[in-house]
Amino acid sequence: MRQMLQCKKEIHLKNKHMNLIHLDLETTGLDETARIIQLAYKNTETGEVVNEFFNPQIPISFGAMATHHITNEMVADKPAFEGSKEKADLITLLKDNILVAHNAPFDIGILKIEGVEVPTFIDTLKVAQHLIKSENHKLQYLRYSLGLTVEGPAHDALGDIQVLEGLYAKLESLAMEEFTLTTKVEVVSKFLELTQLPVLLGAFTFGKHRGKDFKEIAVSDRGYLEWLQRSETQKLEPEQNRNLVHTLNHYLA
Repeated sequence: MRQMLQCKKEIHLKNKHMNLIHLDLETTGLDETARIIQLAYKNTETGEVVNEFFNPQIPISFGAMATHHITNEMVADKPAFEGSKEKADLITLLKDNILVAHNAPFDIGILKIEGVEVPTFIDTLKVAQHLIKSENHKLQYLRYSLGLTVEGPAHDALGDIQVLEGLYAKLESLAMEEFTLTTKVEVVSKFLELTQLPVLLGAFTFGKHRGKDFKEIAVSDRGYLEWLQRSETQKLEPEQNRNLVHTLNHYLA
């Protein structure tokens, strides 16, 4: 049955057109009012690279400026994303292709605010968490820890898609070895699966047991894990940390 489902999934991917769109955005901020100020993506089938700046028509937060160094003055004379050719092209492109982004839910959320839907996506952050043991899975951390050779600057949408492309290739190699995959279609299918699966966390990154393994605390302080599980699962489901709940359930089972 599992092989049949896998076969159907691969046929669906082939029919969908298994082309990847590596994408990154720079925005005015991180909340629900954020707007796009830089869009960069690469179409892996055609090799086309798009890198455009837009006037968001709202102020860029100082926190965002401190990260990507794009100021209000720099985009004052740029066109709006709404009504642009780039928006129309992206809507068409994402209907039949697969978006690849690092921490994809953030980019997808911003695109949705801007009126661009994303039917299918791969989150390289989630895939990396499944395949790579690391204390940090942020894009620029992986850039240096994995020795990815990239010329582009950090925290620039164009530079970040160059890193993203290198990271995807590394993850592809790791997945082929770990899961005995032989084709790119199989890799895409596995990445789509891993994107949706919660991650089993290794060590605490917060609280009184920071730095200690969940497995260790399940033995030495099980009551703390039980309290943490109750606390997290009492939240509304969209607000729950899926990786944390999955990890707690695993070690308390």
